Amino acid sequence: MPDVIGAGTILLREGTSLPETLQLESEAYLPGWRLVKNLAALGLGRKLQEAGWSFFCLAGDSNATVFGFGEEKTVRRAVERILGKRDCKNFNGLEVTRVSSSVSKRFLGVIHVTLSAHSRHIQESVFLVGDKDIRSGTETS
Repeated sequence: MPDVIGAGTILLREGTSLPETLQLESEAYLPGWRLVKNLAALGLGRKLQEAGWSFFCLAGDSNATVFGFGEEKTVRRAVERILGKRDCKNFNGLEVTRVSSSVSKRFLGVIHVTLSAHSRHIQESVFLVGDKDIRSGTETS
């Protein structure tokens, strides 16, 4: 498990299609999601572009604020909350754009984590099509 999830960290949905030439190191992070270990967002985008694939970034941040004990567990809960949002459902990636945490003595050591992220999508086509649409063969309206 990595020590820190920070800006540029990428999570990919299990089973995401990738170019054969791209070698990613990843590990399970949450059920159905893997954490990319050897590349941040910028590096992954470059590698995908070199392979002729697209790495879409959707405008707008998804944010989650979580309180808890233990920074790693609290960050994980924030990521879970973002992945549960509707705007992340049809896409196969998530880029963490900001993580801020603080331990407040006023709350007896309770950790406060605010996490921001963008939905991302990897696909071979240059036309953005949600993950579920690709599997079912239907178009979005």
